[in-house]
Amino acid sequence: MLLNCYQEEFLEAGCDEAGRGCLAGPVFAAAVILPRGFVLEGLNDSKQLSHGQRDLLRPIIEKEALAWAVASVDHEEIDRINILNASFLAMHRAIEQLHTKPEYLVIDGNRFKTYPRIPHSCIIKGDGKYLNIAAASILAKTHRDEYMTNLHHDFPHYNWLSNKGYPTIAHRKAVLEIGLSPFHRKTFNVSDPQLDLFSKNA
Repeated sequence: MLLNCYQEEFLEAGCDEAGRGCLAGPVFAAAVILPRGFVLEGLNDSKQLSHGQRDLLRPIIEKEALAWAVASVDHEEIDRINILNASFLAMHRAIEQLHTKPEYLVIDGNRFKTYPRIPHSCIIKGDGKYLNIAAASILAKTHRDEYMTNLHHDFPHYNWLSNKGYPTIAHRKAVLEIGLSPFHRKTFNVSDPQLDLFSKNA
């Protein structure tokens, strides 16, 4: 069972990102402050939920949260500053947009760049431990999926409707055969090691 928050002394925001391991598109991040005692059946790490479950939970989180925000860093900025720094920047942008300022941050993962004047804790697999991080994971994931679904209509060859920019075998093959779209991250290597995967999974 997930706990409401990591600590109870300060007003806490949970933070998570989506799209860090993608070949294309932005990385998204969300920050969520939940009410004390918040309960929502089915709320869990977004990776443990189906597309339909996430879509059902998203409007409830957005309605019931004390504050929430979603932000992104696009593919060009990812190429300039690298994906790790881009993930931190997306989280900072989300935190900055919260209309209620948190007093404490809990971050999914093991690393984070300190946000000015707000203490934080990094929690490995935190999206499966705390409701506020799980809520952030769902918002980041659903907002990014929505973005990639819209992009798919202009670039159907990469099947972003299905893979959302993640490096599936079919997506890698499309990049090698067609080339990069304007939304691909140029610092992501899609050849060489993946060619072996193609022959094994053709």
